Amino acid sequence: MGAIDPAAETEAGKEEKRAEVEKEEKKVKDVEAPERKDGAPKGEKEVVVVAVDPTVQTHSDTAMASRLQTQRGMPPIHVVMQHGTGAPAMPVPVPVPVGSTPPQVPLSTLNSRNYTNKISLFLFLLHFAAAALGVCFFVYKAIEGAVEPHTHRSEKHKRLLQYWVPPIEAAVLLGIILAFSWQKAVRTWPEFMVYFILWASFGITMAAGVLLLCFSLPATAGLGVALILFSIGSGLYACWVTRRIAFTGKVFCQSMQPVSKFKGLNGPAYLMVGLGFFWMLLWCLAVIGALDFYYPPLTIIYLVLSLAWTAEVMRNVTNLTVSRVIALYYLRGMQCNTQFSFQRAISLNLGSACLGSLFLPSIEALRILARGLNLLEGEDEFMFSCAHCCLHVMESIFNYGNSWAFVHIAAYGKSFVAASISTWRQFQQQEMEELVDSDITSSVCFLTGVSSGALCVILSASMTFATYKHYTATVSLIAFFVGYLMTRIGMALPQACIACYYVCYAENPGSRLFDSTIPHRLERIRTGREPVAPTPRFPHRITRT
Repeated sequence: MGAIDPAAETEAGKEEKRAEVEKEEKKVKDVEAPERKDGAPKGEKEVVVVAVDPTVQTHSDTAMASRLQTQRGMPPIHVVMQHGTGAPAMPVPVPVPVGSTPPQVPLSTLNSRNYTNKISLFLFLLHFAAAALGVCFFVYKAIEGAVEPHTHRSEKHKRLLQYWVPPIEAAVLLGIILAFSWQKAVRTWPEFMVYFILWASFGITMAAGVLLLCFSLPATAGLGVALILFSIGSGLYACWVTRRIAFTGKVFCQSMQPVSKFKGLNGPAYLMVGLGFFWMLLWCLAVIGALDFYYPPLTIIYLVLSLAWTAEVMRNVTNLTVSRVIALYYLRGMQCNTQFSFQRAISLNLGSACLGSLFLPSIEALRILARGLNLLEGEDEFMFSCAHCCLHVMESIFNYGNSWAFVHIAAYGKSFVAASISTWRQFQQQEMEELVDSDITSSVCFLTGVSSGALCVILSASMTFATYKHYTATVSLIAFFVGYLMTRIGMALPQACIACYYVCYAENPGSRLFDSTIPHRLERIRTGREPVAPTPRFPHRITRT
């Protein structure tokens, strides 16, 4: 047997490897450009960029590119000169996408002409028509009873008009002044006002409660105790959320910046507050006429519930108007017309405003209950079971109804439930659930209304006690109610701006219109450097200091 020459074997291996390399290079260089159709001269050189997309390469293409880069140092993107030779150009870097860009919503969706929640709209209009007829009728009955000759009924009505109506009308007037003042202060000094509102509500409600106790009347004593207990609770709440106040102040400051770019954005808020003012003036007179109607307690309860629902609808009409203007600015950079947005809010989206106004106060009350049970669930087995049952119910309710929904209702014309689901799903995609669930801006706006109500109580109760003290309790109760509602309507603008700030960031976090306030907060929460208190959705969060 003859031995094989090692030199010959080496030469054969080199020839085989050289042939393989030339074959692979030929595959790359044989890139033929399509036939020129623009009439260019045949001899003109054409540059063809060959890009290797790593997301669509097959296994064989990947292996071939890897071998070429190893053996000949060819980049994944290079230039091949047709009809000539030339040195390869420098590689062009391929940008790597950091995150997916949210899909652009067509303008037809932004300008949807469909009415939302038609059943709720019909029920509200039916109720409001009945309430308007009832108020007009009861105002007539109150005036008729006052002008009658000397009878027991006329004396009662005259006494009510003389001693009961003026303090309440003064409370309504003070309420509209406070509504404008709170909104102006929040827009001018947003960070300072967060601290001020939290602690002012504690002091003002405490003062109102002490004043009612000093009257030494059984009815006013009960109201005074209730206000003092609320004052203590609000003070404890202010201590509990101390670490969140600084971030809330930043959110107020950043979210209010776009307001100055839109002339007349305050117009709907001022209009709704003015309409609420005149409606409450008539409503106070209607209560007097309802006292002599059939079943006075049921009639007055209907009037009270009607006023609450109507005032909430007025507040959410302002909310929808501001939300559309600010949301389209964040999402599309559009300068939306305020008047057009207001027309949509009182027509196409009014049904969603009615449905949200009917259920959101109850949902917020249940949320407060869930927070309380969340703090008590570890005390004993019974409270543990009740807390878990309540928290599961709250979880289901929050998914289908939340205050963030008004942004998508205004921007995309969705129904209330669909908008609630879509906004929360976006929060989940951006992992913002803990951030928005621990948000205290809604609590700040609520305490603003409570502070105004307490100030109205101090004014009206003092006037009534000095003139006819037997009306002090009822006057104080109604004064608190109307003062609270008026301020809540005025505070709809800052609350809508804050909702747009969160929801629009969740939809397009890469927008240049947002600063690092939310990303920095999210990073601190995820890394455990920011202590976040447990909430109904996250009852078992571990708080780190």
